[in-house]
Amino acid sequence: MSQQPSVILATASYDHTIRYWEAKSGLCYKTIQYPDSHVNRMEITPQKRYLAVAGNPSIRLYDVNSASPQPVMSFDSHTNNVMAVGFQCDGNWMYSGSEDGTVRIWDLRARGCQREYESRGAVNTVVLHPNQTELISGDQNGNIRVWDLTANSCSCELVPEVDTAVRSLTVMWDGSLVVAANNNGTCYVWHLLRGTQAMTNFEPLHKLQAHDGYILKCLLSPEFCDPHRYLATASSDHTVKIWNVEGFTLEKTLIGHQRWVWDCVFSVDGAYLITASSDTTARLWSMTTGQDIRVYQGHHKGTTCCALHDGAEGSPG
Repeated sequence: MSQQPSVILATASYDHTIRYWEAKSGLCYKTIQYPDSHVNRMEITPQKRYLAVAGNPSIRLYDVNSASPQPVMSFDSHTNNVMAVGFQCDGNWMYSGSEDGTVRIWDLRARGCQREYESRGAVNTVVLHPNQTELISGDQNGNIRVWDLTANSCSCELVPEVDTAVRSLTVMWDGSLVVAANNNGTCYVWHLLRGTQAMTNFEPLHKLQAHDGYILKCLLSPEFCDPHRYLATASSDHTVKIWNVEGFTLEKTLIGHQRWVWDCVFSVDGAYLITASSDTTARLWSMTTGQDIRVYQGHHKGTTCCALHDGAEGSPG
């Protein structure tokens, strides 16, 4: 097996390619053709072994270290765009959400769909609670649902804004907060409280009018960023805004992209943010200065998503 890069950065574009980059230099060291569909979301497994690519309607897993352009696994039972993908902390199973209205769980060893939950609306976003036993999904109809994996049922439903699509969800690493971003540029913030049962309760904390345009991705900062806690919001208004979770005050506006910003991901220590935009580029930003310090250029159509794993081997990522 070839020497694994310590930092894995991948981007996907409407040009039907996935590119791997040297994060520091900005050099593209590998390009994979992805002719099947456009790519909606990418995620790297916790052990840095695979890159999961969610398209329409399949999810494909690529070996990060292989020169082969072929996926090593394919998961095919969704029937529409797969909009969300992620992994349990040990990498034993994968979850996904699709515009076909379902949330699914896949066993990576048995290579099949283990469970299917019906959301009754096109699913745009799914996150795994840090307790590893609940999935939270958001759909096009504005519903947020908690799926209790132990009880195998929907344990909670809420609709922050009727008929307003929930575009993105993010959970604080310690499970204390959840944020939902919608098509009106609004973020809803809840405290997550454990009730007397094992069920998570949502206590409204804040409503943030973050952008005039769509929010395409919201993301809370990782554990090693503490004691500073930030919320990043990427928008169709070409900016990314960084909010201090203490009071949800605006810390910085990241300006440089020329078109919609579709995706963003923090470095493991929260010191940097990588963004992907319709302007064909991905950018690396310093959270200290709010300036872009690297531009990843090579795609010739809009860049729709990015994935980063710069943590130690086997650390949660």
